[in-house]
Amino acid sequence: MSRARETTRVPAPLLVPAALGVAFLVLPLIGLLVRAPWSAIGPALARPEVGEALRLSVVSASLATVLSLLLGVPLAWVLARSRVRGRSVLRALVTVPLVLPPVVGGVALFLVLGRQGIVGSWLDDAFGITIPFTTTAVVIAETFVAMPFLVVSVEGALRAADARFEDVAATLGADRWATFRRVTLPMVAPGVVAGAVLCWARALGEFGATITFAGNFPGTTQTMPLAVYLALQRDPEAAIVLSLVLLAVSLATLLLLRDRWLGRAAA
Repeated sequence: MSRARETTRVPAPLLVPAALGVAFLVLPLIGLLVRAPWSAIGPALARPEVGEALRLSVVSASLATVLSLLLGVPLAWVLARSRVRGRSVLRALVTVPLVLPPVVGGVALFLVLGRQGIVGSWLDDAFGITIPFTTTAVVIAETFVAMPFLVVSVEGALRAADARFEDVAATLGADRWATFRRVTLPMVAPGVVAGAVLCWARALGEFGATITFAGNFPGTTQTMPLAVYLALQRDPEAAIVLSLVLLAVSLATLLLLRDRWLGRAAA
């Protein structure tokens, strides 16, 4: 017992930088809570523009998550299970949005889907469809920056899952599609759920790609992060209130995932 306690002690030289790291990350959040106009939260949230931004944020983040599930889960399976050549390059390309500045992602989307873009010009000429500065552009921008979170989570779950169950299903006559639906998906369901929650939270907080590709039009493309940015310039108290809403969503996301993370740490 004494040896176990000794091994869990934090070395003294690490305590000071660790404490500074905690202070660096936590103090801004405390400052937000301290400076929050608690008495004005109700009236601020009751404003029509706040309700519109919140509704648009929830709807667009949910649609981006659904789109990420439809595209990201098959992509994660390809990265984890298939033997196609160039998987390492494909994985690097898929995870680029994780490190790419969101504004750059918005510019890239504009060059592809804008009216003069590679695909956007064809959509405009053939069907009269214009994507930039619309609600559709918000969903696309959020999907671009958020889907890699889901792909990484599901790929990790697939790699950790025991593939022997899939082999047994194949020997019993199940085809690959049936095996995927009835064996693989149930095994990696926790990873899919965790990835979907992270994807939704990331989409809800997206700013750079959205304002670049979709603009900041109230009721159409102005999501909560964009509303915070606009309110900070003319009504700081309203910006704090909106920030508190996003902070509450972030904390709720972490609470939803705590069992999964703690379970991994215990393992």
